[in-house]
Amino acid sequence: MESLRRTPFYDLYAAYAESRCIDFGGWELPVQFTGIVKEHEAVRQQAGLFDVSHMGEFMVDGSGAEAFLQQMTTNDVSRLADGAAQYTLMLYPSGGVVDDLLVYRLGHERYMLVVNASNIDKDFQWLQEHLTAEFSGVSLKNVSDETLLLALQGPLAETILTEVTSAPLAELKPFHFIEHAEVCGVSVLLSRTGYTGEDGFELYAPVHTAAALWNGLLAAGAPHGLTPAGLGARDTLRFEAKLPLYGQELSADITPLEAGVQFFVKLDKTGFIGRDALLKQKEAGLPRRLVGLEMIDRGIPRSHYPVYADGVKIGEVTTGTQSPTLKRNLGLALLDAAYTEIGTEVYVEIRGKQLKAAVIKAPFYKKSQGVKP
Repeated sequence: MESLRRTPFYDLYAAYAESRCIDFGGWELPVQFTGIVKEHEAVRQQAGLFDVSHMGEFMVDGSGAEAFLQQMTTNDVSRLADGAAQYTLMLYPSGGVVDDLLVYRLGHERYMLVVNASNIDKDFQWLQEHLTAEFSGVSLKNVSDETLLLALQGPLAETILTEVTSAPLAELKPFHFIEHAEVCGVSVLLSRTGYTGEDGFELYAPVHTAAALWNGLLAAGAPHGLTPAGLGARDTLRFEAKLPLYGQELSADITPLEAGVQFFVKLDKTGFIGRDALLKQKEAGLPRRLVGLEMIDRGIPRSHYPVYADGVKIGEVTTGTQSPTLKRNLGLALLDAAYTEIGTEVYVEIRGKQLKAAVIKAPFYKKSQGVKP
Protein backbone atom coordinates (compact mmCIF):
# COMPACT_ATOMS: atom_id res chain seq x y z
CA MET A 1 0.00 0.00 0.00
CA GLU A 2 3.07 2.29 0.19
CA SER A 3 2.63 3.55 -3.35
CA LEU A 4 -0.98 4.63 -2.76
CA ARG A 5 -1.85 8.28 -2.28
CA ARG A 6 -3.23 9.46 1.06
CA THR A 7 -5.46 12.38 2.00
CA PRO A 8 -4.46 14.92 4.67
CA PHE A 9 -6.76 13.08 7.11
CA TYR A 10 -5.01 9.72 6.82
CA ASP A 11 -3.12 9.94 10.13
CA LEU A 12 -6.40 10.63 11.95
CA TYR A 13 -7.88 7.28 10.89
CA ALA A 14 -5.66 5.50 13.42
CA ALA A 15 -7.92 6.65 16.25
CA TYR A 16 -10.51 4.11 15.08
CA ALA A 17 -9.54 0.53 15.85
CA GLU A 18 -12.08 -0.89 13.39
CA SER A 19 -11.11 1.38 10.50
CA ARG A 20 -10.08 -0.46 7.35
CA CYS A 21 -8.52 1.08 4.26
CA ILE A 22 -8.61 -0.15 0.67
CA ASP A 23 -7.06 0.79 -2.65
CA PHE A 24 -9.62 3.08 -4.28
CA GLY A 25 -8.38 4.30 -7.63
CA GLY A 26 -4.82 4.64 -6.37
CA TRP A 27 -5.80 6.14 -3.00
CA GLU A 28 -5.57 4.47 0.40
CA LEU A 29 -9.02 5.31 1.71
CA PRO A 30 -11.21 4.03 4.57
CA VAL A 31 -13.98 1.69 3.47
CA GLN A 32 -15.29 1.87 7.04
CA PHE A 33 -14.51 3.28 10.49
CA THR A 34 -16.93 1.38 12.75
CA GLY A 35 -18.97 -0.65 10.23
CA ILE A 36 -20.69 0.11 6.93
CA VAL A 37 -24.26 -0.49 8.10
CA LYS A 38 -23.74 1.48 11.31
CA GLU A 39 -22.31 4.42 9.37
CA HIS A 40 -25.08 4.22 6.76
CA GLU A 41 -27.76 4.31 9.45
CA ALA A 42 -26.05 7.23 11.19
CA VAL A 43 -26.26 9.31 8.00
CA ARG A 44 -29.93 8.43 7.49
CA GLN A 45 -30.86 9.17 11.12
CA GLN A 46 -28.26 11.60 12.55
CA ALA A 47 -25.14 12.53 10.56
CA GLY A 48 -21.89 11.21 9.12
CA LEU A 49 -18.57 12.88 8.29
CA PHE A 50 -16.81 11.77 5.10
CA ASP A 51 -13.24 12.47 4.03
CA VAL A 52 -13.59 12.91 0.27
CA SER A 53 -10.35 14.81 -0.26
CA HIS A 54 -9.41 12.46 -3.08
CA MET A 55 -11.84 14.35 -5.32
CA GLY A 56 -10.35 16.83 -7.79
CA GLU A 57 -10.75 20.60 -7.94
CA PHE A 58 -9.96 22.83 -10.93
CA MET A 59 -10.13 26.61 -11.10
CA VAL A 60 -11.37 28.11 -14.37
CA ASP A 61 -11.28 31.87 -14.75
CA GLY A 62 -10.64 34.72 -17.14
CA SER A 63 -12.36 36.24 -20.13
CA GLY A 64 -14.44 33.57 -21.86
CA ALA A 65 -14.58 31.14 -18.90
CA GLU A 66 -18.38 30.90 -19.08
CA ALA A 67 -18.38 30.35 -22.84
CA PHE A 68 -15.69 27.67 -22.44
CA LEU A 69 -17.70 25.78 -19.82
CA GLN A 70 -20.84 26.10 -21.92
CA GLN A 71 -19.03 24.22 -24.69
CA MET A 72 -17.52 21.63 -22.37
CA THR A 73 -20.53 20.74 -20.17
CA THR A 74 -24.13 19.64 -20.68
CA ASN A 75 -25.90 21.89 -18.18
CA ASP A 76 -26.48 25.62 -18.70
CA VAL A 77 -23.71 27.48 -16.90
CA SER A 78 -25.29 30.82 -17.83
CA ARG A 79 -28.11 30.10 -15.37
CA LEU A 80 -25.72 30.19 -12.41
CA ALA A 81 -25.58 33.24 -10.18
CA ASP A 82 -22.62 33.97 -7.93
CA GLY A 83 -22.71 31.54 -5.01
CA ALA A 84 -24.60 28.83 -6.91
CA ALA A 85 -23.53 25.39 -8.13
CA GLN A 86 -24.86 22.84 -10.59
CA TYR A 87 -24.42 19.18 -11.40
CA THR A 88 -23.33 18.59 -14.99
CA LEU A 89 -21.40 16.25 -17.29
CA MET A 90 -18.61 16.42 -19.83
CA LEU A 91 -19.14 14.28 -22.92
CA TYR A 92 -17.20 12.79 -25.77
CA PRO A 93 -18.49 13.58 -29.28
CA SER A 94 -20.06 10.08 -29.21
CA GLY A 95 -22.31 11.11 -26.31
CA GLY A 96 -20.44 8.92 -23.82
CA VAL A 97 -19.41 10.50 -20.54
CA VAL A 98 -15.94 11.88 -19.85
CA ASP A 99 -16.99 12.59 -16.25
CA ASP A 100 -19.80 13.95 -14.12
CA LEU A 101 -18.93 16.96 -11.99
CA LEU A 102 -20.04 20.03 -10.08
CA VAL A 103 -19.56 23.59 -11.32
CA TYR A 104 -19.39 26.37 -8.71
CA ARG A 105 -19.74 29.97 -9.84
CA LEU A 106 -17.38 31.96 -7.59
CA GLY A 107 -17.91 35.24 -9.44
CA HIS A 108 -17.91 36.81 -12.88
CA GLU A 109 -15.80 34.52 -15.08
CA ARG A 110 -14.58 32.63 -11.97
CA TYR A 111 -15.52 28.97 -11.49
CA MET A 112 -14.46 25.90 -9.57
CA LEU A 113 -15.00 22.42 -11.01
CA VAL A 114 -15.15 19.34 -8.75
CA VAL A 115 -14.38 16.09 -10.58
CA ASN A 116 -14.07 12.42 -9.72
CA ALA A 117 -10.76 11.29 -8.23
CA SER A 118 -10.15 8.56 -10.80
CA ASN A 119 -10.62 11.07 -13.62
CA ILE A 120 -8.54 14.03 -12.40
CA ASP A 121 -5.70 13.70 -14.90
CA LYS A 122 -7.97 12.67 -17.77
CA ASP A 123 -10.39 15.53 -17.14
CA PHE A 124 -7.66 18.15 -16.85
CA GLN A 125 -6.10 16.97 -20.10
CA TRP A 126 -9.52 16.96 -21.81
CA LEU A 127 -10.15 20.54 -20.75
CA GLN A 128 -6.65 21.65 -21.77
CA GLU A 129 -7.04 20.07 -25.21
CA HIS A 130 -10.10 22.24 -25.83
CA LEU A 131 -8.56 25.52 -24.69
CA THR A 132 -8.22 26.67 -28.28
CA ALA A 133 -7.27 30.14 -29.47
CA GLU A 134 -10.94 31.09 -29.12
CA PHE A 135 -10.51 30.77 -25.35
CA SER A 136 -7.07 32.38 -25.02
CA GLY A 137 -8.29 34.46 -22.08
CA VAL A 138 -9.19 31.41 -20.00
CA SER A 139 -6.92 30.16 -17.22
CA LEU A 140 -7.19 26.54 -16.03
CA LYS A 141 -5.49 25.41 -12.81
CA ASN A 142 -5.53 22.07 -11.01
CA VAL A 143 -5.67 22.78 -7.24
CA SER A 144 -6.54 19.23 -6.14
CA ASP A 145 -3.32 18.61 -4.20
CA GLU A 146 -3.75 21.73 -2.09
CA THR A 147 -7.47 21.31 -1.36
CA LEU A 148 -9.19 19.08 1.20
CA LEU A 149 -12.87 18.16 1.08
CA LEU A 150 -15.12 17.03 3.92
CA ALA A 151 -18.79 16.07 3.57
CA LEU A 152 -21.05 16.44 6.61
CA GLN A 153 -24.26 14.63 5.70
CA GLY A 154 -27.51 13.72 7.43
CA PRO A 155 -30.66 15.22 8.96
CA LEU A 156 -28.70 16.72 11.88
CA ALA A 157 -25.93 18.18 9.70
CA GLU A 158 -27.22 21.75 10.00
CA THR A 159 -27.69 21.43 13.76
CA ILE A 160 -24.11 20.24 14.19
CA LEU A 161 -22.57 22.79 11.85
CA THR A 162 -24.41 25.65 13.56
CA GLU A 163 -22.30 25.00 16.67
CA VAL A 164 -19.01 25.69 14.88
CA THR A 165 -19.91 28.46 12.43
CA SER A 166 -21.77 31.76 12.39
CA ALA A 167 -22.59 31.37 8.69
CA PRO A 168 -26.34 31.74 7.95
CA LEU A 169 -26.97 28.03 7.30
CA ALA A 170 -30.76 28.26 7.46
CA GLU A 171 -30.67 30.68 4.52
CA LEU A 172 -28.30 28.54 2.44
CA LYS A 173 -30.31 26.69 -0.20
CA PRO A 174 -29.31 23.38 -1.77
CA PHE A 175 -26.66 23.82 -4.49
CA HIS A 176 -25.62 27.18 -3.09
CA PHE A 177 -22.45 28.05 -1.20
CA ILE A 178 -20.55 30.64 0.80
CA GLU A 179 -17.04 31.10 -0.56
CA HIS A 180 -15.52 32.40 2.67
CA ALA A 181 -17.21 30.90 5.73
CA GLU A 182 -15.47 30.28 9.04
CA VAL A 183 -15.91 26.76 10.42
CA CYS A 184 -13.96 25.61 13.51
CA GLY A 185 -11.85 28.73 13.09
CA VAL A 186 -10.92 27.79 9.51
CA SER A 187 -11.88 29.71 6.36
CA VAL A 188 -13.68 27.27 4.04
CA LEU A 189 -15.83 27.24 0.94
CA LEU A 190 -19.06 25.89 2.43
CA SER A 191 -21.65 24.40 0.08
CA ARG A 192 -25.01 22.74 0.64
CA THR A 193 -24.33 19.74 -1.56
CA GLY A 194 -23.69 16.04 -1.11
CA TYR A 195 -23.91 12.51 -2.40
CA THR A 196 -26.09 10.63 0.10
CA GLY A 197 -29.72 11.55 -0.55
CA GLU A 198 -29.76 13.53 2.70
CA ASP A 199 -29.35 17.18 3.59
CA GLY A 200 -25.73 18.09 4.11
CA PHE A 201 -22.74 20.29 3.50
CA GLU A 202 -19.36 20.05 1.84
CA LEU A 203 -16.32 21.97 3.06
CA TYR A 204 -13.34 22.87 0.86
CA ALA A 205 -10.24 24.18 2.62
CA PRO A 206 -6.41 24.19 2.49
CA VAL A 207 -4.90 20.80 3.35
CA HIS A 208 -3.03 22.10 6.43
CA THR A 209 -6.37 22.74 8.20
CA ALA A 210 -7.38 19.04 8.17
CA ALA A 211 -6.98 18.27 11.88
CA ALA A 212 -8.76 21.43 13.04
CA LEU A 213 -11.80 20.72 10.88
CA TRP A 214 -11.98 16.95 11.51
CA ASN A 215 -11.57 17.17 15.28
CA GLY A 216 -13.73 20.26 15.63
CA LEU A 217 -16.66 18.84 13.67
CA LEU A 218 -16.54 15.45 15.41
CA ALA A 219 -16.42 17.10 18.82
CA ALA A 220 -19.40 19.32 17.99
CA GLY A 221 -21.30 16.38 16.53
CA ALA A 222 -20.62 13.82 19.26
CA PRO A 223 -23.75 14.70 21.32
CA HIS A 224 -25.81 14.40 18.11
CA GLY A 225 -24.54 10.96 17.06
CA LEU A 226 -22.09 12.16 14.38
CA THR A 227 -19.77 9.39 13.20
CA PRO A 228 -16.96 9.30 10.64
CA ALA A 229 -18.08 7.34 7.58
CA GLY A 230 -16.15 5.56 4.86
CA LEU A 231 -16.49 4.60 1.22
CA GLY A 232 -18.75 1.64 1.96
CA ALA A 233 -21.54 3.75 3.44
CA ARG A 234 -20.98 6.46 0.82
CA ASP A 235 -21.71 3.87 -1.86
CA THR A 236 -24.81 2.33 -0.25
CA LEU A 237 -26.25 5.77 0.52
CA ARG A 238 -25.79 7.14 -3.00
CA PHE A 239 -27.08 3.83 -4.44
CA GLU A 240 -30.38 4.00 -2.52
CA ALA A 241 -30.86 7.56 -3.81
CA LYS A 242 -29.96 6.50 -7.40
CA LEU A 243 -27.04 8.91 -7.56
CA PRO A 244 -24.75 7.67 -10.35
CA LEU A 245 -21.16 6.54 -9.90
CA TYR A 246 -18.74 7.08 -12.75
CA GLY A 247 -17.52 3.73 -14.05
CA GLN A 248 -20.79 2.03 -13.14
CA GLU A 249 -23.90 4.06 -14.05
CA LEU A 250 -21.90 6.46 -16.23
CA SER A 251 -18.98 5.78 -18.56
CA ALA A 252 -17.53 6.47 -21.98
CA ASP A 253 -19.96 3.81 -23.28
CA ILE A 254 -23.09 5.01 -21.44
CA THR A 255 -24.82 8.26 -22.37
CA PRO A 256 -26.50 10.49 -19.79
CA LEU A 257 -29.85 9.81 -21.48
CA GLU A 258 -29.45 6.07 -20.95
CA ALA A 259 -28.35 6.70 -17.35
CA GLY A 260 -31.49 8.73 -16.62
CA VAL A 261 -29.78 12.06 -15.84
CA GLN A 262 -31.25 13.90 -18.82
CA PHE A 263 -32.49 16.69 -16.50
CA PHE A 264 -28.87 17.90 -16.38
CA VAL A 265 -28.51 17.86 -20.17
CA LYS A 266 -29.86 21.01 -21.80
CA LEU A 267 -30.36 19.95 -25.40
CA ASP A 268 -31.74 23.39 -26.21
CA LYS A 269 -28.23 24.75 -25.49
CA THR A 270 -26.30 24.65 -28.75
CA GLY A 271 -22.64 23.91 -29.18
CA PHE A 272 -21.69 21.62 -26.32
CA ILE A 273 -19.60 18.56 -27.10
CA GLY A 274 -21.73 15.44 -27.53
CA ARG A 275 -25.00 17.28 -28.18
CA ASP A 276 -25.42 16.03 -31.75
CA ALA A 277 -24.98 12.41 -30.69
CA LEU A 278 -27.55 12.79 -27.91
CA LEU A 279 -30.06 14.39 -30.26
CA LYS A 280 -29.69 11.46 -32.65
CA GLN A 281 -30.08 8.96 -29.81
CA LYS A 282 -33.18 10.72 -28.53
CA GLU A 283 -34.76 10.86 -31.98
CA ALA A 284 -34.01 7.18 -32.68
CA GLY A 285 -35.23 6.07 -29.25
CA LEU A 286 -33.03 4.99 -26.38
CA PRO A 287 -31.65 1.48 -26.86
CA ARG A 288 -31.04 1.03 -23.12
CA ARG A 289 -32.29 2.50 -19.86
CA LEU A 290 -31.10 2.43 -16.26
CA VAL A 291 -33.75 0.85 -14.02
CA GLY A 292 -34.19 -0.41 -10.50
CA LEU A 293 -34.30 -4.14 -9.79
CA GLU A 294 -35.57 -6.07 -6.78
CA MET A 295 -34.65 -9.70 -6.34
CA ILE A 296 -37.59 -12.09 -6.07
CA ASP A 297 -35.42 -15.16 -5.62
CA ARG A 298 -32.86 -15.12 -2.84
CA GLY A 299 -29.64 -13.46 -3.95
CA ILE A 300 -27.82 -10.13 -4.06
CA PRO A 301 -27.21 -8.51 -7.47
CA ARG A 302 -23.68 -7.16 -7.83
CA SER A 303 -21.98 -4.87 -10.29
CA HIS A 304 -21.52 -6.42 -13.76
CA TYR A 305 -23.75 -9.44 -13.09
CA PRO A 306 -25.53 -10.24 -16.40
CA VAL A 307 -29.31 -9.88 -16.70
CA TYR A 308 -31.45 -12.12 -18.92
CA ALA A 309 -34.99 -12.30 -20.29
CA ASP A 310 -36.54 -14.58 -22.89
CA GLY A 311 -33.35 -16.64 -22.85
CA VAL A 312 -31.05 -13.82 -23.99
CA LYS A 313 -28.80 -11.36 -22.21
CA ILE A 314 -30.50 -7.95 -22.03
CA GLY A 315 -27.99 -6.01 -19.96
CA GLU A 316 -26.14 -6.03 -16.67
CA VAL A 317 -26.27 -4.79 -13.11
CA THR A 318 -24.37 -1.54 -12.58
CA THR A 319 -24.63 -1.47 -8.75
CA GLY A 320 -26.38 -3.76 -6.31
CA THR A 321 -26.49 -4.68 -2.62
CA GLN A 322 -28.78 -5.47 0.25
CA SER A 323 -30.18 -2.02 1.04
CA PRO A 324 -29.28 -1.13 4.66
CA THR A 325 -32.29 1.19 4.88
CA LEU A 326 -34.89 -0.99 3.19
CA LYS A 327 -33.51 -4.46 4.03
CA ARG A 328 -34.20 -5.63 0.48
CA ASN A 329 -31.88 -7.01 -2.20
CA LEU A 330 -31.83 -4.25 -4.81
CA GLY A 331 -29.89 -3.27 -7.88
CA LEU A 332 -29.54 -0.71 -10.63
CA ALA A 333 -29.24 -2.24 -14.08
CA LEU A 334 -28.74 -0.96 -17.62
CA LEU A 335 -31.20 -2.99 -19.71
CA ASP A 336 -32.51 -3.16 -23.27
CA ALA A 337 -35.34 -0.62 -23.42
CA ALA A 338 -37.91 -3.30 -24.29
CA TYR A 339 -37.54 -4.78 -20.80
CA THR A 340 -37.67 -1.65 -18.66
CA GLU A 341 -41.37 -1.36 -17.83
CA ILE A 342 -42.13 -1.47 -14.11
CA GLY A 343 -43.03 -5.01 -13.11
CA THR A 344 -41.13 -6.75 -15.92
CA GLU A 345 -39.64 -10.03 -14.70
CA VAL A 346 -35.99 -10.65 -15.54
CA TYR A 347 -33.25 -13.00 -14.35
CA VAL A 348 -29.94 -12.02 -12.78
CA GLU A 349 -27.11 -14.51 -13.10
CA ILE A 350 -25.59 -14.99 -9.65
CA ARG A 351 -22.86 -17.60 -9.22
CA GLY A 352 -23.92 -19.45 -12.32
CA LYS A 353 -27.64 -19.49 -11.53
CA GLN A 354 -30.34 -17.33 -13.09
CA LEU A 355 -32.43 -15.89 -10.25
CA LYS A 356 -35.72 -14.06 -10.71
CA ALA A 357 -35.97 -10.30 -10.21
CA ALA A 358 -38.44 -7.55 -11.14
CA VAL A 359 -38.03 -4.05 -12.52
CA ILE A 360 -39.09 -1.48 -9.89
CA LYS A 361 -39.07 2.29 -9.49
CA ALA A 362 -35.85 4.03 -8.54
CA PRO A 363 -34.62 5.91 -6.58
CA PHE A 364 -35.35 3.42 -3.83
CA TYR A 365 -35.13 6.06 -1.11
CA LYS A 366 -36.10 9.72 -1.00
CA LYS A 367 -35.52 11.94 2.01
CA SER A 368 -39.03 13.41 1.84
CA GLN A 369 -40.62 9.97 1.90
CA GLY A 370 -38.54 8.40 4.64
CA VAL A 371 -38.25 4.63 4.73
CA LYS A 372 -40.63 2.85 2.40
CA PRO A 373 -42.51 -0.19 3.77
